Amino acid sequence: MFIPFGNTPPIRHKAFSDVEGVRKFITQRPMHSCFYSTAYWHKPYELKMVEKDWIGADLIFDLDGDHLPGVTDRDFPAMLEVIQEQAHTLWNDYLEPEFGFREKYLQVTFSGHRGFHLHYRDPSLFQLDSEARREIVSHIRGEDVDVKSSLSRYHLGDRTGWSARINRGMEEIVQKLQSIARKEKGYTAKLEQLHEGLKSQAKRENRSSSKGKTSIQNLGELLINEQRSSRLLEGNFGVLDRYESLFLDILKTDTSVILSNAGEADEVVTIDVRRQIRWPTSLHGKSGLKVTEFPLSRLDPDSSTAFDPLSETIALPNDKKIDVMMTQEDCRFRFYNEEWEPNLGDVINISEAGATFLILKGWAKVTQ
Repeated sequence: MFIPFGNTPPIRHKAFSDVEGVRKFITQRPMHSCFYSTAYWHKPYELKMVEKDWIGADLIFDLDGDHLPGVTDRDFPAMLEVIQEQAHTLWNDYLEPEFGFREKYLQVTFSGHRGFHLHYRDPSLFQLDSEARREIVSHIRGEDVDVKSSLSRYHLGDRTGWSARINRGMEEIVQKLQSIARKEKGYTAKLEQLHEGLKSQAKRENRSSSKGKTSIQNLGELLINEQRSSRLLEGNFGVLDRYESLFLDILKTDTSVILSNAGEADEVVTIDVRRQIRWPTSLHGKSGLKVTEFPLSRLDPDSSTAFDPLSETIALPNDKKIDVMMTQEDCRFRFYNEEWEPNLGDVINISEAGATFLILKGWAKVTQ
């Protein structure tokens, strides 16, 4: 599938017999965005889906940073740091150890904008239906996990999977709640993150969330008592009294415990057996950055060779400078080693690559 510039409808059901045919098509008419099918078909050139004759589909995990609670793409570098860490966690803590996925079937790409794709091509999984794929996502999210019984299994010696994951996360959450109660530096952001997580969980479960920020603060004040918090970490939930259900909900939604609450978007991509995904080496039409494949070893953000999307995916010239006026406030961005935090109305002199990014994002316009 190809999306042209302007208001022209997407070009669908396009098939090519060789790479040269693709190259010729794109060079004759530059596209805003390019996609390819993650499904396999006997007759991909047919116009009706039923006549294409589906064979199977790859397994795709799409992680977008701006779907995480408390994360905004207006702080673009911070958002990418968070989502890269989440992508690494997805593979390192879930897909490889718990599902037995093997690196030889994995393709890792930066999407060109707000996240990463883990594209898994194991022929034995090609014919998984949508429901089977949904179960994989449900496990990763921790849906229907019984927190209390998982902790009981941990204390009985089961130090794997969700038992270990929840036990590790409890300490972080208790510390976070204590920090909120003490109003330590950054406590408002932590409070907002927990509150957004609870709302996201309620939305997924089709119910209204009755737990507000005041309840979270009250829970934190309860846990300032070190004796009570120690007993909680030993698995004694009775010390929480009427706040037990709130704590368990936070435990299941906080990003220190589960992959993220980017749930809806990620699930839609993973369960779709006829998905279109961005073409590696193409430019993303909303950023001007290149959809870039890189080795799994570089996905770890703490690695000395960690992948840097804000320097390694810049395809447009960086030497020619352009003046642009900011039309978005409270935004932060970086290209190579140069970083900006301009104010609304500021005129900045930036590279063609940077100017393209800002204009495509709707954050700036070229000065007259």
